[in-house]
Amino acid sequence: MDLLTAIVLLPLAGFLINGLAGARLGRGFVSIVGCGLPILAFVAALRAFFALTGGDGAPLVATAYTWGSVGGQSFEIGFWFDRLGAVMALIVTGVGSLIHIYSTGYMKEDPGYARYFAYLNLFLFFMLLLVLGRSLLVCFVGWEGVGLASYLLIGFWFEDPAKARAGKKAFITNRVGDAGFLLGMFLLYHALGTLNFDGVQAAFAAGAPAALSADLVGILLFIGATGKSAQIPLHVWLPDAMAGPTPVSALIHAATMVTAGVYLVARLNGIYAHAPLASELIAVIGVATALFAATIAVTQTDIKKVLAWSTISQLGYMFLALGVGAYGAAVFHLYTHAFFKACLFLGAGSVIHALSGEQDIRRMGGLARRIPLTFATFAIATAAIAGIPPLAGFFSKDEILWFAFASDRGGGPLLWVVGAFTALLTAFYMFRLLWLTFLSPSRMDENTAHHVHESPPAMTGVLLVLAALSAVGGFVALPHFLHPVLPMAGIGEGLERYETPLLVTSVLIALAGLAGAASLYAQGPARAERLAARVPRLHRLLSGTYFVDELYDAAVTRPIAWLSEVVLLRLGDRWLIDGSLHGLAALARGAAGRLSRVQGGGVQRYMLLAGLGILVCVAWVWRHV
Repeated sequence: MDLLTAIVLLPLAGFLINGLAGARLGRGFVSIVGCGLPILAFVAALRAFFALTGGDGAPLVATAYTWGSVGGQSFEIGFWFDRLGAVMALIVTGVGSLIHIYSTGYMKEDPGYARYFAYLNLFLFFMLLLVLGRSLLVCFVGWEGVGLASYLLIGFWFEDPAKARAGKKAFITNRVGDAGFLLGMFLLYHALGTLNFDGVQAAFAAGAPAALSADLVGILLFIGATGKSAQIPLHVWLPDAMAGPTPVSALIHAATMVTAGVYLVARLNGIYAHAPLASELIAVIGVATALFAATIAVTQTDIKKVLAWSTISQLGYMFLALGVGAYGAAVFHLYTHAFFKACLFLGAGSVIHALSGEQDIRRMGGLARRIPLTFATFAIATAAIAGIPPLAGFFSKDEILWFAFASDRGGGPLLWVVGAFTALLTAFYMFRLLWLTFLSPSRMDENTAHHVHESPPAMTGVLLVLAALSAVGGFVALPHFLHPVLPMAGIGEGLERYETPLLVTSVLIALAGLAGAASLYAQGPARAERLAARVPRLHRLLSGTYFVDELYDAAVTRPIAWLSEVVLLRLGDRWLIDGSLHGLAALARGAAGRLSRVQGGGVQRYMLLAGLGILVCVAWVWRHV
């Protein structure tokens, strides 16, 4: 089997084996298959990476089979492994495998163990199809597939109606964005006659085709990206995705689904190089989403919801970088984010495991000594996302802020100011989370405190690996490695002198966020609650997530429900369609009942009717003949 095909199909094999036979063969078998095949996919991805870097740098290409042929044009299931594909495949299989291993400890008592690992493997298969597909068509199959897998995993405990609704919400919201993806793909094929990424990039490298608006295509594809990567206004599904098991949250937020939109825009950078309006829109939506989500995260009290809003904010940073032409910086932050966000989510899972399901950080505290390994890894990942040097997040976030200020493709002081203020909020809400969970005095009830325990080695071992990657991952010069496929924007004339002052400022911002959180939450949430009581309307607005869900409910959900219930069901279905059909049936029954009297079996009546018929015929003949 071809190496690239093996990378994609190994998780699919895990899905089929565990899905069909896992429940009968036991948890040990499920664990070996469910974790072993993703690990083999990671090994295959490493081999492909070394083949790529050890050769002449040409992408590895493989064709699994020809999907179809229409009008002389063939559509193939093909795979494309260049530098960007290599980075994405290693993240998906590497971090994904660690999350699988962690799951063996976290989900060991769940009755749906085999089903869980089957779904998890399916998720990896579709994500690998998405990032390694050679064409937009193959990418779209993976794009829709991760939507299906997220629906299955978010609603994994579907017996709970709230969790089932969360899965449906994610699925439906993403379909809205996918409409834009499809329209953009149709326009590209109509104008270029190909959907292969290399063909599209080559066409735009020669100049934007005259018959195609790069801005229009770029905006339509970005609409699809806003759905997958939870940007305004299609962000509403991601916080509710916390309904699934915590390792699922880590997989969605760190290694797979939410990175798909960032990958798509970066992969099609040739289009956006000729689409200044679309790029400006991406930068504005990105920085607005980053700030919007960060302000909400400041007030959240569910440990997983804080991290969910943090993910939305960090994705906003990535789109800010994409919008100003810093494609390599965006993927660099995607790469470092995969490590520290996976560590944070799995650390949150370890806390929840230790507290027997408790997720409210107001009822935590004092855990640093009780679960020291979880605390140490969580603290490293917190410092990394806050931008404390020399941890991974410092390098990637500083790169984004620098290009937001200095890029000659739309950078400027305003973008930097908003991005820097968001970085301050990020440091503040993440160290708030650290203090309320681990360092402030305990607020646990006696029963919970009595049962606090460190997680098993399968979980803490993964946390240690991810914490180490969060610490040293930033030293990889990823933008330089990606430069042949992801060119970076230039720096505006005369702006180089600002780089060091801005670097120092970003470090001071991170430290200010740390100091603010420590001073406000060192003794627990009481001081912050008094402060919130002074601005109740603002606190209610932020803790209520700006009431966007309520707005959508009033403006979209209820009108559609009314249209469906009153117009389509009552008037259309029941009155018009059912009413007309039932009316015709009633008319036929009535007519048949009356005509049936003609054949009552009486000979006299038959003779009378026959005589009347003869008289009518004679009268007609006499009148007309």
